[in-house]
Amino acid sequence: MDAVLDETGTRERRLRSLPSRVGVYFVLALGLFEHLGAGLVWGKLVAGLTPAVPQTSEKALRDLRRRIGVAPLQRLFEVLAGPLAQPSTPGVRYRLWRTVAFDGCGSLNVPDHERNRSWLGRTERRHGPSGYPRLMLMTLCETGTRGLIAAIFGTASQGETDYAHDLVNHLTSDMLLLADRAFDSNKLLADIAAQGAQFLIRATSTRRPPVLALLPDGSYLTQIGSVRLRVIEAEVRSRTAHGDDFGGTYRLLTTLTDHRTDPADRLVGLYHERWEIETAYLALRHTLLKGRVLRSKDPVGLTQEMWGLLAIYQALRSMMVTAVETVPGCDPDRAGFTVALEAARDTVISIAGTTATAAAPFGRPDLVGHIGTRVLRALLPKRRMRLSARIVKCGTSRYAIWNRDERPRDSTPITAIVITVHPPTLPTAHAPDRALSGRWGQVCRVLAENSNQAMHARDIAGNLGLTTTGRVLSGFNAQLCYWARNGRLIRTAPSTYNLPLPRGLDNVN
Repeated sequence: MDAVLDETGTRERRLRSLPSRVGVYFVLALGLFEHLGAGLVWGKLVAGLTPAVPQTSEKALRDLRRRIGVAPLQRLFEVLAGPLAQPSTPGVRYRLWRTVAFDGCGSLNVPDHERNRSWLGRTERRHGPSGYPRLMLMTLCETGTRGLIAAIFGTASQGETDYAHDLVNHLTSDMLLLADRAFDSNKLLADIAAQGAQFLIRATSTRRPPVLALLPDGSYLTQIGSVRLRVIEAEVRSRTAHGDDFGGTYRLLTTLTDHRTDPADRLVGLYHERWEIETAYLALRHTLLKGRVLRSKDPVGLTQEMWGLLAIYQALRSMMVTAVETVPGCDPDRAGFTVALEAARDTVISIAGTTATAAAPFGRPDLVGHIGTRVLRALLPKRRMRLSARIVKCGTSRYAIWNRDERPRDSTPITAIVITVHPPTLPTAHAPDRALSGRWGQVCRVLAENSNQAMHARDIAGNLGLTTTGRVLSGFNAQLCYWARNGRLIRTAPSTYNLPLPRGLDNVN
């Protein structure tokens, strides 16, 4: 703590009753006791101290927060952030790579104050604007431990993809990124590959990458922009104990192109680890915050509060992982976040385990500590396979009635998961040739003259002598979309097309 204050230049310059160190502790305590007001939080923070500390005013605490500012809390999180598990810890790696994921959380409500609205605005919903301004949080998470490697937050009007570009620099060559279909843009894929990291990202249903070579396991090689990738199209079906069958189709893009070392069905099963970041948001949003609105009524206070919450979350995860790693073969999934949080609250109130008398025998450092001991006493059972409907009890939420496959509302055990990889449908020698006449023939000739490289609709229109702006281009692009839906063209990116694979393609063995 002292090093962070010195580094950020926020240490007090004269003797004070409330020094800067106490201010940082107070902001962290606000995150631990989110359900209490500032005065009661201060009482919790000093409850275990002897002699008794005089009660300070809420104005003095507010001035203390303003004096220390945002920098020490942000720097504290940056010091704590990063991968938490050792390479040998179960469940944190796939072969050579540490599995990580990034995703956004847009459900953090902030006080409805004009200063917050001027920064965050109002989120529009189906039935009108939301009751509170909302903060968008984007994190890069280690899936095996749910520890945070990096975080960024701001207005919800800025999309998740924009925030994702700011997190790409934190990827390293020993990481395998798992991400949802919102993150399959060409530029983002190229940026991730440029970092040297591997990725396994779900593609949108409208993306139909060209088939360059078939692989024996049913997947195929393709190229999107300058990145050579492998595509896995699979159907995943889950069978429950009641005899029901649920599932869906997935199209995954990955830089792991060797089907011998990375079979398609194994990668499809690995993609499920992406959901661990949702569990991290569950712990932060509902366990730590209890679903409450944040405290601060101005952007600076909100920023300070968020970095404090993220620092508390990361510190708890770090202690949980350290404790679990003392038990050989124990998966970090079995450590309960609620147990660690309640132990931390008790520690603050009673100052248990913070004195020299709490050290381990024979002078060895106690790596587990008071919080870790509580976690190990209440380890969760091993993860069970189960499913339930994705429905939110909120009439204005888009997930209020979202249950297309009619999954059971209650958690139901899964007895079997069947993964079926579907190879792409390729043109055959017996398929009749489509007539190369009219506008269709002109488009084919333009693409053929450009070595069948993917071209934007504007460029194709320019080669045909059509207007490249306005309604003419819009109508032409609609025609290209229609041909793509019918399999006559392949759309490799928004408004970008090329011809299907020519006949005579040899398989890659």
